[in-house]
Amino acid sequence: MLAVNEADIRQLLGEVRSGATSPDDAVATLRRLPFADVGDALVDHHRSLRQGMPEAVYGPGKSPEQVVRIVGELLTHGTDPVLLTRATLEQTQAATLAHGPAEQSGTSLLWRRPQPWRFSQVLVLSAGTADQPVVDECLITLGAHGFIADHISDVGVAGLHRLLARIDDVTAADAIVVIAGMEGALASVIGGLTGAPIVAVPTSVGYGSGLDGVTALLAMHASCASGITVVGIDNGFGAASAMARMLK
Repeated sequence: MLAVNEADIRQLLGEVRSGATSPDDAVATLRRLPFADVGDALVDHHRSLRQGMPEAVYGPGKSPEQVVRIVGELLTHGTDPVLLTRATLEQTQAATLAHGPAEQSGTSLLWRRPQPWRFSQVLVLSAGTADQPVVDECLITLGAHGFIADHISDVGVAGLHRLLARIDDVTAADAIVVIAGMEGALASVIGGLTGAPIVAVPTSVGYGSGLDGVTALLAMHASCASGITVVGIDNGFGAASAMARMLK
């Protein structure tokens, strides 16, 4: 199998040069690139080469059959990890029945988790237990990008002593993802404690004035701790992807 990333392309060219692969076979392999038409989706095999990260499959809006076809194309004609996010129970059952077991974290599934190859120490901090679905999405996406991330949960500012008890972990991290709902104050607190890159994720957790995450989103954008990157509400996938771009 060939993925359109730099390492696999170099390997294919080396095999042609050594005679292990014929030019015709190489052309046949490359003919499927940079994308494949699976009927109602154009699967992007070229993304790893362009961006350093493969295409992920976003579950919402797709039928189980569409998910099966897209995941199958990525698994059959690539070597990269395959990540399916925000899958329904029906999508999960159909995909695993067709393509075998996957590592599951919340509503995300990962086939072919890579061996860790990014050695930056990434820490995921979440303010409350209710933020866990976003944490799950972030952690499995970081895993798909080759990171092993640590996670500290339930250290929101309503009980600041819980965070201060883990301050050494915070200051030792090379980069931090902060996940918080309510008023989103945890991002500013962490931004004032460390100079590491920070990606903040507002969540839709909160009472009426939390406005389904809008309050946390605006608070994180208005943080007095300069240089914080903020992604969209509940976007654990986007936070992990942003971290991968920062640290690649």
